[in-house]
Amino acid sequence: MKESEKMQAIVAASQKELQASTSMSQEVTRRSFLRQTVALAGGAGTLGMASTAVLADPLPIPASNQIMGAPLVAAYGMPSKYEANVIRRRSDVLVNKQTLSDWSMTPLQSTPGIVTPNGLFYERHHNGVPDINPDTHKLVVHGMVSKPLVLTMSDLMRYPTVTKFYFMECSGNGLTDWLKPASKTVQQTHGLLSCAQWTGVPLSWVLDEAGIDPKATWIVAEGADASGHLRSLPLDRIIDEAMLAYAMNGEMLRSENGFPLRLMIPGWEGNVSIKWLRRIKAGTEPWHVRGETARYTDPMPDGKWRKFSFEMEAKSVITNPSGSMKIKPGYNEITGFAWSGKGKIAAVDVSVDGGKNWQQARLEEPVIDKCLTRFNFNWNWQGGPAVIASRAVDSTGYVQPTVDDIKKVRAITGFVQHHNGIFPWNVSANGEVTNGIG
Repeated sequence: MKESEKMQAIVAASQKELQASTSMSQEVTRRSFLRQTVALAGGAGTLGMASTAVLADPLPIPASNQIMGAPLVAAYGMPSKYEANVIRRRSDVLVNKQTLSDWSMTPLQSTPGIVTPNGLFYERHHNGVPDINPDTHKLVVHGMVSKPLVLTMSDLMRYPTVTKFYFMECSGNGLTDWLKPASKTVQQTHGLLSCAQWTGVPLSWVLDEAGIDPKATWIVAEGADASGHLRSLPLDRIIDEAMLAYAMNGEMLRSENGFPLRLMIPGWEGNVSIKWLRRIKAGTEPWHVRGETARYTDPMPDGKWRKFSFEMEAKSVITNPSGSMKIKPGYNEITGFAWSGKGKIAAVDVSVDGGKNWQQARLEEPVIDKCLTRFNFNWNWQGGPAVIASRAVDSTGYVQPTVDDIKKVRAITGFVQHHNGIFPWNVSANGEVTNGIG
């Protein structure tokens, strides 16, 4: 074996050993913490984690062991009836009198993984959900191109596909709970957030086929819904990752998620990922449409409004324990989500004293660019009042700000977009968890 090959083998072995030792040390730390909390509490039974009682009688045989189960049914699978309460819900704060321009929220407290099931993926519509036949739907690509295209879904399906994991978040996520508590659960405070595996065609491939003019710097994308929702997008910032998506989480898009075709712009506010996509036009400047002038803008201290604040900056939230839950003294695992539209999550810190002190949480693999990342933290709650919160750090070094930090650079006039401030939960002495804003 050559000397260079020997060195490569040594490095590879060292990396493997380091990974194994790191994983082992994390698990040892977790087990050590559990042993310590058990000792402090006087036994696992006190912690409420496991019963130490000895069975006086043999383990009873449940009814499910004694009868035949339900037969196989060749139909679309549904969750267990015992999970019937895990559903999308409308806001209980901003309640519309109609359901056309509205939204529904993901139950983050009940989604244990980083992928949101399609039936729980949050919704935001501007004029209802259209019923579109994929056999007749067409995508037009025109403007500053040498060969305008009219593509059917069959045409698009002939392109090679790409599949990526990305989160999606509404720019208004958290707007109801800015300076005072308005919502009760994490579904209501942060539920305009979901994550999926997206499948489709890179936008760049279609633009290349259309022969886009090198002088073109912007595109406008338009949907086929009754609102005709459209947004202007800078080409240089989206060309590497934008996708024409037709599937999510292993199945074709659902109607409320844009069936049969939507634009997917990773890491940017959800309203730019145009659903029911029917048209893309190339040009040299933004179109300044209603959705980027009268809406989806941010008030600033100088009396002006910031436009095109596309990226969703680093953010995190504790989902368990969270609002409307109740915990017991002793060992509790604090868990939640962190995400950033600018890259990967590098670290998450957790505080149990209202931000006076912070400790680093564990990140669960996989940690993916512009994707939800789960974190967890061991907490031995002694039973007194507490304020728990998390803050995220992304791969650019950006640190999730406090609400006071945001107020210093933005003028909030009652309509909050891009609210990524640290969000606290109050834990009372009896274990009840409530909104800690304000």
